[in-house]
Amino acid sequence: MSINKLSVAGAGLALLFLSGCAQQPKPLYHWGDYENLLYVMYTEPGSADPDMQIEKLTADIQQAHAKDLRIAPGIHAHLGYMYVLKGNLASAESEFIKEKQLYPESATFIDGMLARMNKGTES
Repeated sequence: MSINKLSVAGAGLALLFLSGCAQQPKPLYHWGDYENLLYVMYTEPGSADPDMQIEKLTADIQQAHAKDLRIAPGIHAHLGYMYVLKGNLASAESEFIKEKQLYPESATFIDGMLARMNKGTES
């Protein structure tokens, strides 16, 4: 009987070892620093200035492309908003359009952002 228990224990350990070596599934989205940026932006106003956020979000997008991962919803929209705050409306519009292309369900929100942005530039 002790040999039988030893065999079962050995098989169990082997199974645990092999399952630990299993490849993790590819994540659905690449979030990068986005969630942390949002948290800091709202909990410590002024500590996450638009320049820093543009730099981090751009790096996150480049990392996602390098890893062949989808960019999380909202990242391009947030980046577009940061460009609006900096007065770079051409880059803002480009990011808003990318968000809408990647996530068509955001069209109403993005169209509203574009309309408000363009309304502010009309004289």
